[in-house]
Amino acid sequence: MNYNLRIPEDLDKLADLKIGDILYVSGLLFTARDEAHQLMIEMHEKGEKLPFDPSKMVLYHCGPVVKKSDGKWEILAAGPTTSARMDLFEKEVIENFGVRFIVGKGGMGDRTAEALKRAKGIYATYTGGAGALAAKSFREVLNVYYLDELGSPEAIWIIRAENFGPLIVSIDPQGNNWNRISREKMERNKSMIFEKIEKS
Repeated sequence: MNYNLRIPEDLDKLADLKIGDILYVSGLLFTARDEAHQLMIEMHEKGEKLPFDPSKMVLYHCGPVVKKSDGKWEILAAGPTTSARMDLFEKEVIENFGVRFIVGKGGMGDRTAEALKRAKGIYATYTGGAGALAAKSFREVLNVYYLDELGSPEAIWIIRAENFGPLIVSIDPQGNNWNRISREKMERNKSMIFEKIEKS
């Protein structure tokens, strides 16, 4: 199924999605890679508040290429970062900050899938190498946080998007994980091939 979602208005609709669904997203998102994830968790442990509300946005695993012109930031490219880098932190980010919608590439593990199941959230993949296409959907940089501390790619960029996609749901709110399903299918097929080779 294909869906056009507005964030944060349509966050409750995530609970009905299934792996394989195709999404286009408009509204608010924030970028965060591994250093930003670690910083968010450390701030939470210290009792410090973030300057934005992650629960009302899409979390995008991305280190955008940006430039500043006439006092405004412009996104030149915004391809996804490999999400496995964030697997170590994602469960805590989901639980501590109410994140329900994550976008990246390459899939995530069962620990993240279980946290998303409890949160009734999803992980969706975006095509790697399509950073210029993504940037066309990113209409406005609303803010940037921790630029001096982390540097541009690792900073948290708050962005207003319009029809960002296509995104493919790879972990759904029921905990189905396309990566795990694919691996299990591959292992079954591999065993069948080896059995045939041994019998021939």
